[in-house]
Formats: sequence, C-alpha cells, structure tokens
Amino acid sequence: MKLWNKKDILNKKIEQFTIGKDRIYDLYIAKYDIIASIAHAKMLYKSEIISENEMNLLTNELNKIKNKILKDDFIIEEQFEDIHSKIEFLLIDKLGDIGKKIHTGRSRNDQVLVATQLYLKDEISEIKTNIKELFDTLLVLAEKNKNHLLPGYTHLQVAMPSSFGLWFSAYAECLIDDILYLNTAYKINDQNPLGSAAGYGSSFKIDRIYTTKELEFETLKYNVVAAQMNRGRVEKSVSIAISCIASTLSKLSSDICFYMTQELNFILFPDEVTTGSSIMPHKKNPDVFELIRAKCNSLQSLTNELNIISSNLTSGYHRDMQLFKEKIIEAINEIKYCIEVTNYTIKKVNIREKILDNPNYKYIYTVENLNELVNGGMSFRDAYVKVSESIKQKNYVPKKNNKHTLVGSINNLCLNEIKNKMKINFN
Repeated sequence: MKLWNKKDILNKKIEQFTIGKDRIYDLYIAKYDIIASIAHAKMLYKSEIISENEMNLLTNELNKIKNKILKDDFIIEEQFEDIHSKIEFLLIDKLGDIGKKIHTGRSRNDQVLVATQLYLKDEISEIKTNIKELFDTLLVLAEKNKNHLLPGYTHLQVAMPSSFGLWFSAYAECLIDDILYLNTAYKINDQNPLGSAAGYGSSFKIDRIYTTKELEFETLKYNVVAAQMNRGRVEKSVSIAISCIASTLSKLSSDICFYMTQELNFILFPDEVTTGSSIMPHKKNPDVFELIRAKCNSLQSLTNELNIISSNLTSGYHRDMQLFKEKIIEAINEIKYCIEVTNYTIKKVNIREKILDNPNYKYIYTVENLNELVNGGMSFRDAYVKVSESIKQKNYVPKKNNKHTLVGSINNLCLNEIKNKMKINFN
C-alpha cells in the first residue's frame, strides 16, 4: 500500500530501491506517528472538520495501535511502504471511510517530520541522562583520586604535574559542553512542523497552535516552507551534538589506551573487561576502549555526511532526505551504547600511586623550580635560563616540598563549581 499511488504499477525493483530500509527504521518513530496522529485528529474535530464521534473513533483505534507498538507486537509487512501507510490501512480496515479522514489537512511530509522531531526530542533527553550518569562517575573518581599525581604530557613528552583528579574532572567538564550542544539540538527540534503539509500549508482551517500545545512543542515553526526545509537540519543538529560527545569519548579512550601501556602502567583494569592474545599469554588489551575510540571517530563523520547529502538541494522536499532517518537513528543507538559501556568500564579502573617517584619524571617540576626563583626576586627570563642550563649541565636537582604535592591537584571548590555548572545546564 502506497499513500501516493493510485494504481499498483510500480516496478518491483524500483519499489524495493525507493523504500530501502524504511520499514525497519520506521519502527523507531511508529509510536510518535501515532501520538501526532491523535493530536491531529483532535485538532480536526476542534476545527469542525470532523465530528466528535469520528474523532473518538479515530483516537480509540490509534491508541489500540500504539499499545501494540509499545508491547513490541507490531510489524510493517512488505505490502506496506512505511509506517504511515500501515497505520492508515489499519484505520480504514476498522473504520472504513472515517479512517480515510485522518490525512485531511496534512501530508506525509509533515507527518514524517513531526514524528521524527518527537523521536529526536526523546532521544536527546535520554542521551543527556546517560551523559549525566557518566559525569557523576567521573566526578566520584576525581574526588577519590584528586591528590594522586599523574604526569602531564604535551607533544607526548613529559610536561608538568597533573593528577587523576584533574584528569577525570576534565572529561566531566567537557561533558557539560556536550550537554550544551544537546540543548541546542533539542531547541531546534522543539518547533512544531505539523500542518505545514507538503511544505506549502493547507487550505483547510486547521489550528497549528492547538497541535503545538497538544504535542508539547515549545513553539511553532510558523513558515510552512521553513518547516519542510528543516528536514535534514533537525537531524544535523543532533549529529553535531553526537559528534561532540563522540570526540570527548574518543579522547578519553585514547588516554586510557596510552596510560595502560606497559611502559607507563598508570592504570589497569580487571580481566573481566580486558582481552588477551591468541599467542601471547601476558597480554591485557584495552579492546573495549579501542572500539569506543573507533566507533566515536566514525560518528564524528556523520555531520559531514549529512551536509554532503543535503548540500545542493533546493527548497522543498526531495527523496534524498529519506536517507537522514537511517543514519541518525543508527548514530543515536551507537553513541548511547558507547556512553553506557564507557560508564560501566571506567568504574572498574585501578590507579597506580606514587607514579612521579619514577626517575623518568625527574624534570617534571622544572616550572615550579623556575617559579620559586621568580618568587625569590629573579626575573622570569633569567630564572628560565638558569633552570635550563642546570638541565643541560646535568646538575638539575628537583626541589620537592609540600607545595609541590599540590601542583596538578584539584580542590573541592573547583569540583563543586563543575557540579553546579552541570546542574544549570542539564535541566
């Protein structure tokens, strides 16, 4: 069944190609198509386009279909092009001509778009919750290890003292920025497109303000052409946020792989979350973090892919836009899984203490030694030259004292401010 086809004459090969994987991915938005259809039916009654009895019959049947969807007792058979044709078929099968009235005042274009935006809003909220859980884990680890010193590296060369407290909380604070991107994506998706029809509105006296309130959108996408031009843009907004999260997780994973090397041995994980080698019995490999890194690096290409698909499209609908659905759904599933696995695994980390006692880090306090000379009255440039010369002459002696144990650590005030920042931006 095709909502647009008057006669069943489409070539089978062309039909399979144009439908693609819609039947699979439409199951993700099926619930939201029902929710939007119920709101649409109520609006049609309020606008005196259908009767109260017709509205009740439509909404009752739609709720029955929604219950089947929620119980995972719903499929889209091959005879149907997509979720929209399946639902309309079920309504007509049960209600006859009344079922045919559900499409009054809308097009499949705004029907797809409103279901997609409702889906994306829910997924954004779920991703934010997952990020908050990982954030909380990182903050717990930061507080627990705030005074355990860790060598800082620049250019993969030993630089200055850091700490596990700084390291964990750095990624926690980066997640707050990722939340900001998600908030922006949510706001873009929080504009009701329903009633824009095929992108040029409807001559029926429909009430778009009513469906905006009914569907709990913050506002309406007022210009009907702009509403349809948002197809692809709403997915792109989420892909940008996903890309930022992926960047954070990828860098964290890369740090973990680096810190787990046998040469550094800063951290280790139990056998239950590491893998071995088929021929080298000593191996404990960070495969889970290597895979997170690879998956997240791949996810960062999604925005560019969506840009390329839509780059030369004129205004109005194009079938190219069908491809956005599969790509954004898969990306959402992947990033949620990566966040979940990262959170599960990072909790099991074991930290090696007294790392800076290793002679390899003899020069890690040079900046502090330099600053001490400056505090004693020497100019910065002269102090820099003096410390540099002592290193060249191989007579540099690091001056360790209680002050140095605080270098690179993170205090409770800083941790509390990071927590407060998350509270402000998470809501």
